[in-house]
Amino acid sequence: MMFHLDYLSCFFTILATILLARKSWIGLLVAIANSLIVCLIGLRTSQLGFIPANLFCIVVYAFSMRPWFKERTHASRDQARLQKSLVVPTP
Repeated sequence: MMFHLDYLSCFFTILATILLARKSWIGLLVAIANSLIVCLIGLRTSQLGFIPANLFCIVVYAFSMRPWFKERTHASRDQARLQKSLVVPTP
């Protein structure tokens, strides 16, 4: 029995779309996994045009993750500063 990568890709496409619509960076990871699956489908079916297009998508997704990580890091740092400033020293 052969596993159907096309069904998995369909599921990942829907999942990534929902996650990205909710502004979840995990959606980018799912999209990267989906692009890798599409590359495998392209190799198996000799439809080699899928490969460069999806490798390009992976690079775009990876670069898109950078600002989200920076924003998350800045938000965590700002929250830590706020918590420090709210701590009242006890005499």
